[in-house]
Amino acid sequence: MKYTIDRFEGEFAVVELESGKFADIPREAIPEAAHEGHIISVSIDSSATKNAKKDIRKLEDSLWAD
Repeated sequence: MKYTIDRFEGEFAVVELESGKFADIPREAIPEAAHEGHIISVSIDSSATKNAKKDIRKLEDSLWAD
């Protein structure tokens, strides 16, 4: 998914989605170097997700170990 930063309003970036609709995204979720007109790309990092699930499972197992 990609969206274009239309403008900043207070603590939010108003972005235009690929569908043409607009949405407010918290500024803290936008890269610091981003400016109006920049295109932001959002994707799922399957590898990082898989690793995080493994880490959580290990932690859970260690908490419930007898």
